[in-house]
Amino acid sequence: MLGHSHALSGLAVGAATLPWAPVQGPVAQGAWIAAVGGFAMLPDLDHRSSTVSDMWGPVTDVPAGAIGALAGGHRWGTHDAVLAPLAFGALALAAAGAYWSSLLVMALAIGLALRALHFVIPGRTETTILGNLVLSWGGAWLLLGHMAPPAWLPWAVAVGVLTHVLGDAITTAGVPVPLLWLVKRKRLALSPIRTGATIERVALVPLFVVATVVFAYSNTELRTALDPLVDRLLTSG
Repeated sequence: MLGHSHALSGLAVGAATLPWAPVQGPVAQGAWIAAVGGFAMLPDLDHRSSTVSDMWGPVTDVPAGAIGALAGGHRWGTHDAVLAPLAFGALALAAAGAYWSSLLVMALAIGLALRALHFVIPGRTETTILGNLVLSWGGAWLLLGHMAPPAWLPWAVAVGVLTHVLGDAITTAGVPVPLLWLVKRKRLALSPIRTGATIERVALVPLFVVATVVFAYSNTELRTALDPLVDRLLTSG
């Protein structure tokens, strides 16, 4: 799937899983949705000089090269439906215990989401290294300052990564057969849909957008927090 499709599917899954997410309060719930959406881009940090790895320049590009080497190349280890959520989730678990490392993980999620969804954001600030750094770290700082320590980050990482893997599994390129690819490299493709095909652009993308809005607005706490903003927008319009 294309990058923005991954991010949008992650937002939809984040909103859909709110009833079971270990978060409380509208700020944490909004952070959960954003985090799952951003982390749905994380598996593609497995090769250098990609759109995602270039997000923060060498800060993301160099680690992307190391991740790709450890994962066995693009669309292998980071796209294993078992190993990838466990590995990325374990890294997030190690980071969730301290403020600055939690800030980094949250900023990474926001930055990835902004980079993937740049086509619906006015201007190009989020596509520049400095602009993305300011927006993602500033957003993470604001979120962490208005909610309890995000011990839930490992879960958001695992859910986002698994969403990405399932999304790629329905394309012709497929994903590695979980675990077994370590013995014999073999891929699994669940449908004949090509990445960027018309059905993805005209059907799946709008579906993800609608699902995100519906699931998010069906949550009582989020709806209560969003209603004044919606009313203000309708009034000003």
